Amino acid sequence: MHTLDSTDLKILLELIRDPRVQIGELSELLGVARNTAQSRVRRLLRAGVLHDGGREIDLAAVGYDVVAFVTIEVTHRELDGVVGALRLLPQVLEVHEISGRGDVWCRVVATDTHNLQSALRQILRIKGVIRTETVLALHTHIPYRTEPLISRLAQAAPGKD
Repeated sequence: MHTLDSTDLKILLELIRDPRVQIGELSELLGVARNTAQSRVRRLLRAGVLHDGGREIDLAAVGYDVVAFVTIEVTHRELDGVVGALRLLPQVLEVHEISGRGDVWCRVVATDTHNLQSALRQILRIKGVIRTETVLALHTHIPYRTEPLISRLAQAAPGKD
């Protein structure tokens, strides 16, 4: 996909906010014709921007193709403040409190290495952050998934037929 216009981005945002939104409701929310909303969603699917039935967004397709895993060591009494500050950084996709080396682990995306460096500097400026260690993802072999777990549970569940 070449570039996403504001309507495309608004569609993606609404799908993130409510993955079950219907096309008619989407068209109302955006103030566009139903056919426009439907054709835009189809185009985003064909272009690979949307996956999994139109609800999972490929961030590389919208320009965020650098993925990093950042381990953060924090001053423990500042942990809540650090997590709160990380929540405000749009490039931080997820944050986990961890055991082992470091205290917090987060997944960060960027448009390029300079953009990543900027995000890492923002993280280092957070009160309570002592140090970070960053690892770049080179390739995703198995993306986040839940289907195998749910499938196993469904097979093992007693039937109520």
